[in-house]
Amino acid sequence: MDLTSLIGFLATWILVLASMASGGNFGAYIDVPSIMITLGGAIGATVISNPGDRLKTVGGSLRSVFFNSQPDQIGMVQMIVSFAEKARREGLLALEADIAEVDSDFMRKAMQLVVDGTDPELVRAILDTEIGNFEDRHGANKSIFDTLAEFGPSFGMIGTLIGLIAMLGNLQDVSALGPGMAVALITTMYGSMLANMFAIPVSKKLAARSAQEVKAMELMVEGILAIQAGENPRIVEEKLKVYLPPKMREAFNQEEG
Repeated sequence: MDLTSLIGFLATWILVLASMASGGNFGAYIDVPSIMITLGGAIGATVISNPGDRLKTVGGSLRSVFFNSQPDQIGMVQMIVSFAEKARREGLLALEADIAEVDSDFMRKAMQLVVDGTDPELVRAILDTEIGNFEDRHGANKSIFDTLAEFGPSFGMIGTLIGLIAMLGNLQDVSALGPGMAVALITTMYGSMLANMFAIPVSKKLAARSAQEVKAMELMVEGILAIQAGENPRIVEEKLKVYLPPKMREAFNQEEG
């Protein structure tokens, strides 16, 4: 589980709800018709805006926000360097026995291409296309929450306008103006909460997850092509360490040392 996502999500909602409750009348912030307008309208518009096959990925996207962990780049570098050492001693065909033990589908595909003797330029082209398709899929998943973030405040404003119209239609009852205005503004608050406390953070986390995965895939491509070119394992290690952030690179050097 990604504790940073969970802690951030819980902290945001708990602090906001606690602030609302501190006024002593939490029930004033609850209005079922406003929830129906804002949440129902935003979700409905999001469903209309996206094809069905893309909507089926919502559950998986949310799971990746809270349960996926950062790729083990240090482990990847160590594994690829060990493959480089083996290939240098025994040849590329010796790596075929290791393909089944690799967890990453992308890495297995890259190794199989190399073991099969595929031209290096073709290997890079195939793997780059795979990365591009991966980014497109993740971008499509992210766009669902971008759409929800866009429609949330919009339907909040629609709800506010509906409430104002109803309030202005009953101006003869002066005592009802205050409560009517409060109910009208609640939908705007709901729309902002939906966008800023859920949809936008999820979208940004999906973008960060995608960037991490792409960086890991690029590391794999560079390593596999270096192995195919028969480069010295130490050179392969230095090339791959460039992909590691400074602190991670320092940790890698400590482990190797």
